Amino acid sequence: MIEWYWVIAIAVGALLIGAVAGFFIARAWFKKYLEKNPPMDERSIREMFRQMGRTPSEKQVRQVLASMKQNTK
Repeated sequence: MIEWYWVIAIAVGALLIGAVAGFFIARAWFKKYLEKNPPMDERSIREMFRQMGRTPSEKQVRQVLASMKQNTK
């Protein structure tokens, strides 16, 4: 028969391994999700400019997108 402290040790070990594996799996999934669905796109940048009372040029929109992509990597 297995001693009770071995049962507790195995349970704690399995819990830690599961938590670490879950963290890395969730992290990889979230990165993949953000690459496919970026939080800001051209439409939302244009809307943000309009809310500030400005009409952005295409160059300004591209600059903001490039700046955001550069800062996320």
